[in-house]
Amino acid sequence: MIKTIVVSLALSATLVAPAIAAQCGNNVGGFGAWKTAFAAEAKKAGVQQRGLEALASATYATGTIKADRNQKSFKYTLDKFMQVRGANTIVSQGRKRRGQNAGLYNSLEQTYGVPAGVLLAIHGMETGFGGFMGSSKVVSAITTLAYDCRRSDFFVPHAIGALILVDRGSITSNTKGAKHGELGHTQFLPGNALRYGVDGNGDGRVDLYNHTDAMASTANFLRKKGWKPGQGFQEGQPNFKVIKQWNAATVYQQAIAIMGAKIDG
Repeated sequence: MIKTIVVSLALSATLVAPAIAAQCGNNVGGFGAWKTAFAAEAKKAGVQQRGLEALASATYATGTIKADRNQKSFKYTLDKFMQVRGANTIVSQGRKRRGQNAGLYNSLEQTYGVPAGVLLAIHGMETGFGGFMGSSKVVSAITTLAYDCRRSDFFVPHAIGALILVDRGSITSNTKGAKHGELGHTQFLPGNALRYGVDGNGDGRVDLYNHTDAMASTANFLRKKGWKPGQGFQEGQPNFKVIKQWNAATVYQQAIAIMGAKIDG
């Protein structure tokens, strides 16, 4: 049975960005002072000892800042994006994986209403079906982005989320993920991992580096964002606006819809 981990109202409140006393910055120079100030805010938001220790040991992620300043997906045409992402391979592998694990995907669709093709398209694009889940330290990456003035307000709740995940033992200060602090098979931002993560394999914990948990969590995310079971997900159809919640790049949204349909076809 797929069991949803219920997030209490108190925990949900911690994902709201606290009133930050810490001063954001645009280079490594102020990161240490920011961490000290942010620790007080994190503690008020419910972060405990292990999370605070992870914050203290976080290092400024230069690679993350470089990646954040150079996001090419927003510049590609759809055809170019599909080529770069290897759309034909994702569709082929997605169909194969769907057949190999039909029980899981049928169960997920029955529970959440999200077709296998959409989940597999996301899985394929995010990590090559788990082949590469990132080489950046999640806590360092996400706290660097919370410190950086460019999008601090967006990333602060996810930094708090990452520290709470450390407190829970779900990740450590050394857990690796993507450049922007995303983690697991489908690259959840930490705050989303807390809010939408589910225990798909019934072992009593949410582990987004576990395939079943990650697929169930992805389906749960989409359903909670408004997915309508049985409705279409191409552009102009009801569920396309839900796909938009997964990634901000239009070509990425279009690619999920196109590949999802081909995998299911």
